[in-house]
Amino acid sequence: MTTSPSPRRRDRRSGFTLLEVLITIAIMALLVGVVVQNLDKLFGQGQEGTTKLFVKSSLEAPLMSYRTHMGDYPSTEEGLKALLAAPEGKADSWRGPYMKVSGGAMPKDPWGEDYQYVYPGKHNPDSYDLFSKGKDKLPDTADDIGNW
Repeated sequence: MTTSPSPRRRDRRSGFTLLEVLITIAIMALLVGVVVQNLDKLFGQGQEGTTKLFVKSSLEAPLMSYRTHMGDYPSTEEGLKALLAAPEGKADSWRGPYMKVSGGAMPKDPWGEDYQYVYPGKHNPDSYDLFSKGKDKLPDTADDIGNW
């Protein structure tokens, strides 16, 4: 005796129902939303890391070379420009440029601002303070990134 398949099973097609497709789209939209929300945090951490690296190591050697040749660090007024061009009245003893940069200008921080230089430093009284004002672009705030 052979049994014939039930009418319900005979015409059943494989595929997704409209409800399954809608649920899948909703889950994907949720995931995209979470990723987009966190992109700013991911890129912000990269900017801070780059700034820390630049402040704590990239300018240390040029400033030490300047100090070795000139006898002291550049003054606050001379600033980091003294690493690229002789300060006024010091052309005879200046042996720079102490730093190679493209375009002849000091690099800016990731937020488009100049790095800040103070000698003698407030945080490093025997040395210099070198810092970025950070994301808020204001000095002396919690987001400053410095060599202290």
